[in-house]
Amino acid sequence: MDKIPAIELRNITKTFGGIVANKNVCLTAEKGEILSILGENGSGKTTLMNMISGIYFPDSGEIFIDGKEVVISSPKEAFDNKIGMIHQHFKLVDVFSAAENIVLGMQDTDDFNMRKYSNKIRQISEQYGFDIDPDKKIYEMSVSEKQTVEIIKVLFRGANILILDEPTAVLTPQETQKLFKILRKMREDGKTIIIITHKLHEVLSLSDKVAVLRKGEYIGTVITAQTNESQLTEMMVGKKIDLNITRNDPIDPADRLCINHISCVNREGVKLLDDISFTAKGGEILGIAGIAGSGQRELLESIAGLQHLNEGEILYNNPKTGKTENLRDKTPLQIRDMGVRLAFVPEDRLGMGLVGNMDIVDNMMLRSYRKGKSVFLERKAPKSLAEDIINRLEVATPSASTPVRRLSGGNVQKVLVGREIASSPTVLMAAYPVRGLDINSSYLIYNLLNEQKQKGVAVIFVGEDLDVLLELCDRIVVIGQGKISGIVDARNTTKEEIGLMMTKSPLEEIKEEDGENE
Repeated sequence: MDKIPAIELRNITKTFGGIVANKNVCLTAEKGEILSILGENGSGKTTLMNMISGIYFPDSGEIFIDGKEVVISSPKEAFDNKIGMIHQHFKLVDVFSAAENIVLGMQDTDDFNMRKYSNKIRQISEQYGFDIDPDKKIYEMSVSEKQTVEIIKVLFRGANILILDEPTAVLTPQETQKLFKILRKMREDGKTIIIITHKLHEVLSLSDKVAVLRKGEYIGTVITAQTNESQLTEMMVGKKIDLNITRNDPIDPADRLCINHISCVNREGVKLLDDISFTAKGGEILGIAGIAGSGQRELLESIAGLQHLNEGEILYNNPKTGKTENLRDKTPLQIRDMGVRLAFVPEDRLGMGLVGNMDIVDNMMLRSYRKGKSVFLERKAPKSLAEDIINRLEVATPSASTPVRRLSGGNVQKVLVGREIASSPTVLMAAYPVRGLDINSSYLIYNLLNEQKQKGVAVIFVGEDLDVLLELCDRIVVIGQGKISGIVDARNTTKEEIGLMMTKSPLEEIKEEDGENE
């Protein structure tokens, strides 16, 4: 007798207007199995999972849970069918404790008993090896602790099928290994785990099977032990892709940007950056590594003129004039008027980088509209640039006149990175430029950054994938809690060493120094 799958999708189709997100997708996940979902940006992975979790409703097709057809038209109905989704952007209330977030929205026929709930949370934590304090406030937690709360929240509601969207995107290597250990325990307990991820090495180390989508259609499912990165990439893209990052040695590197003892505080007086110093050289890629929220964003914003500094200086060595100028407290417009070309790809691509309601051509014009010599805007050059970026970076869009908000997250990122590189900068700062991008698109971006390096540009790359940082960068600055934990040669270090530096607290550094003094 054949095993009954935990979940089965039959001919699932979903459209948004004239755009087909999923077309006749058939997919199966067994009990006690970890299934990875792979696909390029815009291939329909998240849309498909959103239909399983009740956020979207399919236009046609059937969903079967434990062999029985079900209708899932809301997240509540997903929970009723023991399905829980952990989104990449957490859905937590910061001022509530872990326990309060976990039980939020629960409907209990008995009297509301927080002590009983806390005991149940501790039982779940002990069963799977979670390390969580039920009484701790969300705003006091690290990213991995918040993710733990999200996972326990769906387990608390009795989920047997867990869907995780990019679960390791902001975790250190040590935190990732800890998460994988927990997921394997869940698998042993009979849970079905479905993971959306772009990190192929994690797919190969964790999952039992891999299902591949391409342009909204189901390509096939393979057993992980019988495949490799090249085969999976070819299934995703439809052609063979070179998965090697080329890293040439810097040629005549010259100091381009000198950051000297900069510090800044927020409105509450908390230090966001504390005595940061390093040098970015022309003709090299300088990586910035750190746990999310360690000050990476504030650092790049300070250099770009978007963050007020309380101390220190930012010295720019202009390769055209030979002069050294201080960028501290200059506005972005003043920095550009000085002849300094800083291209900034922000972490919040739609909030800061692009205007969602404007089309691709108009977003190109945000860089050039002040150059107009009349009251009428010049659209010919921006349109040509938009079309060049669409072709070169393989942006999936109906046309250059499509509003940016209608593009998938990965295609929005391509538009933003392409526009910034096209401005011919001397310093290019890129914050998470491949976040959410599929492997093919990611390698396009890596090649573009390497091209800038070959042109003598000082590239500052903030990344979250330590394997990529080690392969792409020449040097890596490690930041922890707003302070520099160390600067290492990327060719002579390991991701485990960087992971330890990322999590090292100032208190630990003081203890180490005291031990040396003794």
